[in-house]
Amino acid sequence: MSSQVRIFGTVISTYTRIVQIVCEESVLAHETIATAARSPQNRHPFGKVPVVEIDGLELIETVAITQYIDSMHNSSALQSPDPAERVVADKWIAIANNYLFPLFERGLVMPWIMHRVAGHPLERETIDRALPQISLALGYVEAELAKDGAWTRLDFSLADVFLYPVFRGLQLTPQGEMGIAQCDHMLGWLNNCEKRASIAATRWESEP
Repeated sequence: MSSQVRIFGTVISTYTRIVQIVCEESVLAHETIATAARSPQNRHPFGKVPVVEIDGLELIETVAITQYIDSMHNSSALQSPDPAERVVADKWIAIANNYLFPLFERGLVMPWIMHRVAGHPLERETIDRALPQISLALGYVEAELAKDGAWTRLDFSLADVFLYPVFRGLQLTPQGEMGIAQCDHMLGWLNNCEKRASIAATRWESEP
């Protein structure tokens, strides 16, 4: 089955990139149409991105979108057939979405984006408040990687797909880069991810 995927979302969005990575892994042609989350053109009922058109369907919510693409167009290669392993991957996807992304995005990533791109004064108080929690989160993830070595036994799974852009966004801030540099297992995992063609093909323009 061959499909042209249309992704409506902000170009530098973590979640737009997650869908792009799964399309690359599935060898699906895809087009990203720049659509701001709060614009009238955004069809998501709660103002989130991305919205995806594929196979005559209009899909929302990145977990559902990526599971559909992987199942329908990639033989579920990014999802373990073992329910016990799949639930571990689902756990990490939930951690990325519910805890890590909001913490990193609000505490470091957006303050730096607004400073670098929009020229706003750097919100140092916001960053200072977030840093202790970010340090705890990095410590937790580093300890889990040191214990298990990976999120699942798959070489690359949906857990990697969701976690990589979240941590990469953090790494592109000065404080995040410094924190991750102290986490040997996490740094090794990020470096391994960056060897994949799907990661290289979806690099943000702002990445060095």
